[in-house]
Amino acid sequence: MKRLAIIVSLLAIIFLLSCDKGFFSTPIGSILKNPRDYEGRIVKISGVVTENLNIFIIKGFKIKDKTGEIFVITERILPKVGTEATVQGYVKEGFSIGNDQFIVIMEGSPG
Repeated sequence: MKRLAIIVSLLAIIFLLSCDKGFFSTPIGSILKNPRDYEGRIVKISGVVTENLNIFIIKGFKIKDKTGEIFVITERILPKVGTEATVQGYVKEGFSIGNDQFIVIMEGSPG
């Protein structure tokens, strides 16, 4: 019985580690610090919504965790400011001017 529990536990750990999209959120600070490591990759982030933006061609919101804040572009209904949100999407460079980069998460999958 103990042997079965160990095998099941090991299989669960292997499954969690092998999942491509993962079950755990990526720290926003890691994405902002090393955007080239994440460019085009699907990530999941979680945090508090701090701002909303809805203009003619862009709809999105800022989300903040304990490591940083990032803008999420979405086609879905915007979450309320102050609420907790979890987003899955891919990392993209919005624009660069000199040394300043604007990194965003495009909600959904690339394609």
